[in-house]
Amino acid sequence: TVDPSPMSFLFGKKKLDPKEQAREWKRGLQHEQRALDRQIRDIEREEMKVKTEVKKAAKQNDMGAVKMLAKELVASRKAKERIITSKAQLNSVMMQIQNQVAMVRVSGALAKSTELMTGMNNLIKIPELNAVARSMGQEMMKAGLIEEMMDDAFENMEEEGLDDAADEEVEKVMQELTLGMLGKAGTVGITKAAEPTPAAAQEEPEDDLDEMQARLAALRG
Repeated sequence: TVDPSPMSFLFGKKKLDPKEQAREWKRGLQHEQRALDRQIRDIEREEMKVKTEVKKAAKQNDMGAVKMLAKELVASRKAKERIITSKAQLNSVMMQIQNQVAMVRVSGALAKSTELMTGMNNLIKIPELNAVARSMGQEMMKAGLIEEMMDDAFENMEEEGLDDAADEEVEKVMQELTLGMLGKAGTVGITKAAEPTPAAAQEEPEDDLDEMQARLAALRG
């Protein structure tokens, strides 16, 4: 049976002419681009839910929940920025491949490209694209487009602790989402006493917050 996946070219199931080979590479990268777009949309949907929870927690004067969720939003925004950067690098490689298609029309063959090699090595550093970039890079080496691929070396994508310098960013998010109801940055936690709330509201379980944190963490990869 024929593998209908746009990634089927990675496994050398058929020999393609240079122009079709370049087009297959481009289609494969477009497939990955759509996956990154979906990841961005998923993060944005979760962010909207978290913003609603932040405002609810602020009204209840639940400072711990407000700060915890604000940290999640800061981390999610950084993750989204990273994905957008990854998309830009992906687009750069796609443009280089399109140039190869044009080259084939003129010379009938693919040409070695240091720009393409640099772009592929950049993609290898991105965890979401590493497997595809490495397999595709091997195909490009066989086709004579690039000379070598770098060893696996993921860029440090981990959130490096949302403290110190990042605390200021968290405070800004808290103020942004609560319209200043928490007081100025640096005085968080010193607010007027909250109005009495029904016992049921006070005993609201933290399961929803934990679940939301888990979803955001999963989306950030």
